[in-house]
Amino acid sequence: MERKAAFITGGTKGLGKRSAEALAAVGYDLYLNYRTEYIETKEWVEYVQDTYEIAVTLIKGNMSIMDDCLKVSKYIREHVPNLSAVILNAGPYIADRKQFAEYTESEWFELLNGNLSSAFYILKELIPVLRKNKGRIITFGFDKVETAPGWMYRSAFAAAKSGLASLTRSIALEEAENGITANMICPGDITKEWKERKIEDAIDFYDPEKPVGRPGTGEDIARMVTFLCDEKSDFITGSIFHINGGQDVLSKSSKESK
Repeated sequence: MERKAAFITGGTKGLGKRSAEALAAVGYDLYLNYRTEYIETKEWVEYVQDTYEIAVTLIKGNMSIMDDCLKVSKYIREHVPNLSAVILNAGPYIADRKQFAEYTESEWFELLNGNLSSAFYILKELIPVLRKNKGRIITFGFDKVETAPGWMYRSAFAAAKSGLASLTRSIALEEAENGITANMICPGDITKEWKERKIEDAIDFYDPEKPVGRPGTGEDIARMVTFLCDEKSDFITGSIFHINGGQDVLSKSSKESK
């Protein structure tokens, strides 16, 4: 049988990297989009290939730029007939806390394009392949995204992700008859090095801000990715999953000073 393949945007660092390794562990070949080269990436790729005996292909492209989205997705469409999962992990985010009126036009379009329009360009190209393989689509959102909440100092990002949540559910309805599932994962406040850490690293690390008492890790997200990609998860579609340790992320954000 031909091995399954997964395409992950932003797949060489953070949550994308940890999700990639989890899918490799269950036998997926990997096609990983990246924007910036890192010295340690080559060593990690060799480790994943040797450990899990799968193939890894790196594809450079900025998912905030339409031409790059089209170039990358057309490559996948033409070269990966066994594509079974598309994980839209990449999404630009401005760390500086800015009021809506302070956003520049270029910042607005970078966030909108990278978090919402990129999904249109990529999935328009790849859904025909996914139909043949009864594939999986997974997008990434934020806490309470399905209610289109306000998020102080994150208006552009919040608007784009809220639109992506609706798009994910619309695709789920339209493609259900073709065997495709589409779901969204909403990571909680998983920051810095924890994005690439394992659960075992966090078990004995106390985090008073999380009701469960420990920080979230990339593995917490990766476990949900592999679950949703499983063949027996075909009844789960149009759903939005919050992986946040019980923390109300937006309430925390609204209480922080600018």
